[in-house]
Amino acid sequence: MTHMDFDALVALLARIFIANGASAGVADILARNCAGAERDGAMSHGLFRMPGYVSTLHSGWVDGRAEPVVEDAGASFLRVDAANGFTQPALAAVAPIAIEKARATGACVVAIRRSHHFAALWPDVEPFAEAGLVAIAMVDSMAVVVPPGARRPVYGTNPLAFAAPREGGRIMVFDQAVSLLAHGDVQIAAREGHVLPEGAGVDAAGQPTRDAQAVLDGGALLPFGGHKGAAIAMMIEIMAAALTGGNYSHEVDWSAHPGAQTPCTGQCLILIDPARGGSGAGFAARVEQLVDALRAAGQERMPGDRRFAARAKAVRDGVPVSAEMLARLEALLTS
Repeated sequence: MTHMDFDALVALLARIFIANGASAGVADILARNCAGAERDGAMSHGLFRMPGYVSTLHSGWVDGRAEPVVEDAGASFLRVDAANGFTQPALAAVAPIAIEKARATGACVVAIRRSHHFAALWPDVEPFAEAGLVAIAMVDSMAVVVPPGARRPVYGTNPLAFAAPREGGRIMVFDQAVSLLAHGDVQIAAREGHVLPEGAGVDAAGQPTRDAQAVLDGGALLPFGGHKGAAIAMMIEIMAAALTGGNYSHEVDWSAHPGAQTPCTGQCLILIDPARGGSGAGFAARVEQLVDALRAAGQERMPGDRRFAARAKAVRDGVPVSAEMLARLEALLTS
């Protein structure tokens, strides 16, 4: 196991993206996103994803050189055509304008379409909370989640992320899929031979299974909380696809592009300026009061704390990367 400087890891990943068809600007954004997930201990969305990025670029399914187009749709509404590129460059293009609108009007909705999201969602919202805004993001993906009573998958894992400022420059952030497990976690479990928790998925015959490979081989994931999680999945499909003009999860069809792994769908981002909310004590102070109440009730760890701790350790000691993973990454430079 080696410990890499974060910037050195970013530089390596950027070289891989460029070597496989991404523009320099797209490569830098994706590399920082992927390296950041690894740094923060989110392994299912970190270096593990690099072969999927590369195979998708090679397949022609995604445009690694796409130039997003930002469209002003109203005083508090922005649309972005990601032009069949990755979501993060589209978000980077629209972010400064969205922040300006949110501060001017109190809120801003961003609707991104024709976009490929293959990463963790919390990096999309963290910067807005650090800028003092409340941020909510939703993304649909590819159909791997079967609703209760249905015979086949319709929903994606459809993550929902939320971030808000706290006192002292800290933030509150969470990122969760509507499925009991993230699809990447199932892939890691299959690779490492781990069994899944009860209620995580079904096999190709629709029978409950804890076999990760059975879920991947024609099976499906289940939503958390049964019909309640499925209702949230439906909401995200509507907000991230119907509202944005992107694909629903069940409309994603990459059959003509062998090797494709990134779903081409949409993302909805909602920004709110909490200064407009009228909290007498100040919004960040009110959030901190809730944190204090939770700690007093016995909850020691807040959402995001584990990632922040991993980040601080990686900043101090470097990002841990196994020799096997490093060899895989270097092989991608000439894939």
